[in-house]
Amino acid sequence: MLIQNRYEFVYLFDVTNGNPNGDPDAGNMPRLDPDSSRGLVTDVCLKRKIRNYIELTEGNNAGYDIYVKEKSVLNLQNHKSYDALGIKSESKEMPKDKNEAAKITAWMCKNFFDVRTFGAVMTTDVNSGQVRGPVQLAFAKSEDPVIPLEISITRMAVTTEKEAEAQSGDNRTMGRKHIVPYGLYRAHGFISANLAKKLEHAELEGAGFSNDDLNKLWQALEHMFEHDRSATRGEMVARHLVVFKHATSLGNAPAHELFERVSVERVSGEKGSPAQSFSDYAVKLDGQSIKGFRHIVDVV
Repeated sequence: MLIQNRYEFVYLFDVTNGNPNGDPDAGNMPRLDPDSSRGLVTDVCLKRKIRNYIELTEGNNAGYDIYVKEKSVLNLQNHKSYDALGIKSESKEMPKDKNEAAKITAWMCKNFFDVRTFGAVMTTDVNSGQVRGPVQLAFAKSEDPVIPLEISITRMAVTTEKEAEAQSGDNRTMGRKHIVPYGLYRAHGFISANLAKKLEHAELEGAGFSNDDLNKLWQALEHMFEHDRSATRGEMVARHLVVFKHATSLGNAPAHELFERVSVERVSGEKGSPAQSFSDYAVKLDGQSIKGFRHIVDVV
């Protein structure tokens, strides 16, 4: 069943001695807001982790393929819809028949979780249309400034024999690793029931974003860091998810007013200085401290 309600959510996660999202334009240093020195994690980074979790847990189930897979070829992904529906593709053009064109895009939504969730621009040489996804994420930003560190590391080996000769057999290679000692990050998300309905097609049931899809999204946000471990990322933990569920598809309150109901207060150390751990904060909903991961709040 398609979702019938509008949602907004606040997602809190933290990192300890890791790099949550490197900036390739800055030597892969953790992303920073230059004005405030607060850390940033892009929406694309968070979506990548959600995709990876869904692929891991639902990859063998129909309707849960991932369009933007790591190392995938998008033209080949787009061609799957034409092959499945028996429609001939034309370079960079959608079918001239409007119903066929709509079916091509709906097939992509039905079979690829990330297309019907986040949307996609599939106008490559094999054109499968464009989709505006019902689920959107904003950049995550740390609650306080973070101080990225550049750590020197040593590898007790070299790559080539020439390097070994130059070092007289000492065989050491110096490298660097960028980390954030600690940062608590906050991201806001938006889910539109109206956009979910627009994905549906009369002849292809299951193209829209459903309640099952929504539950899998919540699961991904809770568990995705547990399956994304690496030496680079350090310790990343999903701390809280506060979901505001509206009574209707149009909603009952402005998103910014709902987000303001979730406060993160500094209880140890000075506000505006780098925190040391999650225990330095108290997370409150309507002034009351919260525990546990997921909290559903009805908006009436």
